[in-house]
Amino acid sequence: MKKILTIMMMVSLVFAGRLALAEIGVAKDVVVYRSPSCGCCGKWVKHLKDNNFNVIDNVVHDVDSVKRKYGVPSELASCHTAIVGDYVIEGHVPVEDIEKLLSLKADVLGVAVPGMPVGTPGMEMGDRKDAYKVIAFDKEGRKQVFSVHAP
Repeated sequence: MKKILTIMMMVSLVFAGRLALAEIGVAKDVVVYRSPSCGCCGKWVKHLKDNNFNVIDNVVHDVDSVKRKYGVPSELASCHTAIVGDYVIEGHVPVEDIEKLLSLKADVLGVAVPGMPVGTPGMEMGDRKDAYKVIAFDKEGRKQVFSVHAP
């Protein structure tokens, strides 16, 4: 009897957790635009998939036009651009920051990791990790630090 109650409680907790995520509107669908010649972009896509995101992976020959279309400031550009819900995700942004952005429902256009810092998802090189910042940006081009990652 205890075993059945324990199982029922676990199922209830899982169901409640899924309802809570649905209530806060956490989107798990990502549309990625990346170059066919970039291997690190594929690794970032794998990072998303490994963390339960549903990825539509678009290999395109002109990623810059995608960045312009979605309003990515040129100084924040990286090697790939993604759309999650109403947000633009530029570069090697960790899943934790994407989930934070979605749960906060931040009033920004998106977040970016400019360049390609070593140690970001998709840019792993053994134990080496660079410090980097995730930058939030809005439609007017204003930027602010969204999160800081130390090595």
